[in-house]
Amino acid sequence: MRRRRIIRVACTLTVLGSAVLVPLSPASAADQVTTNGCVNSVPEPGTTTPVRICYSLFKPAGASATRTVPLIFHSHGWGGSRTKNPAAFKSWLDAGYGVLSFDQRSFGESTGVAHVMNPDLEGRDVIRLIDRVASLDWVTKQRPGDPLIGAIGGSYGGAYQFAGAFTELRDKGRTRFDALAPEITWWDLKQSLAPAEAARTLWLAILYKNGGAKLPPAVRAAFVRLIATGTWPSGQAGRRLDAFFAKNGPAWHVKHGRKLDIPVLIGQGLSDNLFNLNQGLQNFDKALTERARSRSLLVGYNLGHTLKSVLPPGFAKPGDPCSVALGSPNFAALEQRFMALNLKQQRTGLTGFGTYHLATADGRCVTQRDLSPNTRYEVGKVIGTTKVGLSGNIRLARGPLTVAGVPHLDAKVSSLLPGARAFFALSVGTTPLNAKVVQNNTMPLREKKAVHGARRSIELPGIAVDVPAGKSLFLTVSPVADMYAGQNGRVPIPLILDHAVLEVHRVHLSH
Repeated sequence: MRRRRIIRVACTLTVLGSAVLVPLSPASAADQVTTNGCVNSVPEPGTTTPVRICYSLFKPAGASATRTVPLIFHSHGWGGSRTKNPAAFKSWLDAGYGVLSFDQRSFGESTGVAHVMNPDLEGRDVIRLIDRVASLDWVTKQRPGDPLIGAIGGSYGGAYQFAGAFTELRDKGRTRFDALAPEITWWDLKQSLAPAEAARTLWLAILYKNGGAKLPPAVRAAFVRLIATGTWPSGQAGRRLDAFFAKNGPAWHVKHGRKLDIPVLIGQGLSDNLFNLNQGLQNFDKALTERARSRSLLVGYNLGHTLKSVLPPGFAKPGDPCSVALGSPNFAALEQRFMALNLKQQRTGLTGFGTYHLATADGRCVTQRDLSPNTRYEVGKVIGTTKVGLSGNIRLARGPLTVAGVPHLDAKVSSLLPGARAFFALSVGTTPLNAKVVQNNTMPLREKKAVHGARRSIELPGIAVDVPAGKSLFLTVSPVADMYAGQNGRVPIPLILDHAVLEVHRVHLSH
């Protein structure tokens, strides 16, 4: 999946032999040149035939061995293919960058099977492409074999950036990427697809339709079962999925002591109900060194993998006010300023490093240096979807106020039967009857077994919202949620929450 501005182009060119750069047509040194080719990469497990990773390489006008330029990597979202039209990268080429757009393993003209960013497969595919551009005399080198490169792309096209950089860091002790700009991608893939092992069935069905046939057969079967039941499978199917997704994100690398020490511009959708703000915040807070964060930005917008939440009803105003607040008309322009600063050392006037820039549900930009919870609300007892005597939307505070970041609900949880579940969010409205979920996002709690008084800390969706005078902030507890539709068709089993306390970051109005 990807944002609308990431261009989808059908693959029609014949695959060229690996490691061969052949211009499509003769060109003078003053012209922009497009080259299509493939590199040989790691064979599929249990085979010896190299996998071909195919690309389109765009050389800007005037680039040469005596006038070298930095290079930008780009790739597509899940189910897509590389961009072959140089017009899509005109702003980069005009600014004096080369661009390489590539088909990820199993997509477009590339061969193999999709392992969804396994470092030993997709991670090493990216490294082979870096090796390829390192051999080009017109690409700037910082030292032999070390090209000056940045990377862009969203969703699956954001994940390859982390996969490539972390795999190089693991294998070589450093990455040759000099700056990254991943958008709407994940920190932990299992956590994204099935938080608390409750499947985001609506999104999983879309992902499967667009690329399920690319998965290994055994994983494909387990994935179908995940969609059909709405819960993470038990037994062999569950173990198979756990093993498949174990290494597929920054969370695994950080668990093994690795952090990136390069500047990163993270774009994340607050209204993205597949890879929500929680995923982007963890990448920013945990995947980068302290020095890297001081040179990095997190920009949250109301874009991405966005579906309207009808049950429970939600709201969000689409847009990217924070790129505008940072002096750019959109995120694409912000990317270019970020790369100009970090690849060309140009003075771009860009500020706001080391901080969080978040679009509110109504389209304002809130900037905070710290999103730690600073306000507690005593919720009390919640039975099923209802606090005793009240509706499922429980009033926390009256406006005006602003909250941002990831709220947490702590409670003692009980259920009479296994499989109990509920979905949580913050909402805004004038009364409990008309409150709407902030930025269309909910998060689940699912109890596999019957429990009594079990202590739980429930992570709610990361948000930013202004609550004006006359409206209130509510806690929403629902037995169902659109993104988790189905859940095996069972009648909801209620949960009982005792001594519930919600903690949230409240923004000072002066900000």
